[in-house]
Amino acid sequence: MAYIIDAIRTPRGRGRMGKGALNNIHPHELLAQSLNHLAERAGINKSDVDDVVIGCVSQAGEQGGDIARMAVLAADWPLEVTGVSLNRYCGSGLQAVNFAAMGVMSGMQRLVVGGGVESMSRVPMGADGAGLDGNNPHLRKKHFQVPQGISADLIATLENFSREEIDQFALRSQQRAAQAQREGYFKRSLFAVRDPETGAVALEVDEFPRPDTTLEGLAALEPSFVAWGSKAVGPNGETLDQMALKKYPQAGEIRHVHTAGNSSGIVDGAAAVLVASEDYVKAHGLKPRARIRAMATAGAEPVIMLTAPTPASKKALAQLRMTPKDIDLWEINEAFAVVPMQTMRNLGVDPERVNVNGGAIALGHPLGATGAMILGTAIDELERRGLSTALITLCIGGGQAVATIIERV
Repeated sequence: MAYIIDAIRTPRGRGRMGKGALNNIHPHELLAQSLNHLAERAGINKSDVDDVVIGCVSQAGEQGGDIARMAVLAADWPLEVTGVSLNRYCGSGLQAVNFAAMGVMSGMQRLVVGGGVESMSRVPMGADGAGLDGNNPHLRKKHFQVPQGISADLIATLENFSREEIDQFALRSQQRAAQAQREGYFKRSLFAVRDPETGAVALEVDEFPRPDTTLEGLAALEPSFVAWGSKAVGPNGETLDQMALKKYPQAGEIRHVHTAGNSSGIVDGAAAVLVASEDYVKAHGLKPRARIRAMATAGAEPVIMLTAPTPASKKALAQLRMTPKDIDLWEINEAFAVVPMQTMRNLGVDPERVNVNGGAIALGHPLGATGAMILGTAIDELERRGLSTALITLCIGGGQAVATIIERV
């Protein structure tokens, strides 16, 4: 059994250089402060931590090397504590927690930190130079992949989701996040990030939400991926849209419906989750907040790319012989509005159980950290509502998804 002792996160700061409160803070420091707040709140001996497993997508520049180990050193943790970084794209933070749980459940480890970090202002998307496919021409001949925004618009076209429906979902995300902020629902997980040079508070609340969002304002935004879709990239001069339609001719043409207002926001942030074995919990008198019941990943066709939360969720549910109706709360990452919309439709999930405090459209999506963040959000909300189970899932580039089911203790 793997128990979650605690989960904390930084606020999400705007991820555009010069526009966000966390822009001037090195990603090592974001993660180091997360580690120290987690250890302090849990009251553990840091020397007992067997490993620190951290998701990070853009592993270049300041996030290159092994950012997990560097953050352990930056946090002044014992030198004996190790760290490892991983990249499963947008699912990295949740995968890191799952790997931590696997180490504990195997009996090889007793206390592990899982989490993630991404400074999208300091290390922008694409900074690693890998593109969608590592610039491998041989792979490209087998699987010509398109940008995720085009995949999202393709799903919306095939599922016949209208622009108005997409915008209505985005508005609901903003409204729910605004209410959660007003009511203090995020306070249990949040800690104030401090400037490592001055000690002054840099940010103590999420700064990306736009509570004044209206449906009219969303409708006025131009689709984000029209220009990309018309870009000639194929071997015979085909556009990105045409390359996608080669795989899905039934779509006819791609209706571009995703905008800056109904897609996930670019932000900076970090999160950390403490996972312990049952014997460690008993030996140290800890009070777990939740336990991890099931974990799964699933692959999907890489052009459409973003559809795998459905099979990943089904795999996790099947491990426990559960159905979607057995889950009290869902966190389905809002990479694009169509992702949770399609997943809810496929699984017959009540929208009132999904992303009840908003999601990445309102709060932002710090790629490597989001999975760990929304797991913590799910635990907080289970406790607040007195509910039992939650399922957390994220779509992933290249046609994948990860899912985790937790149960409140």
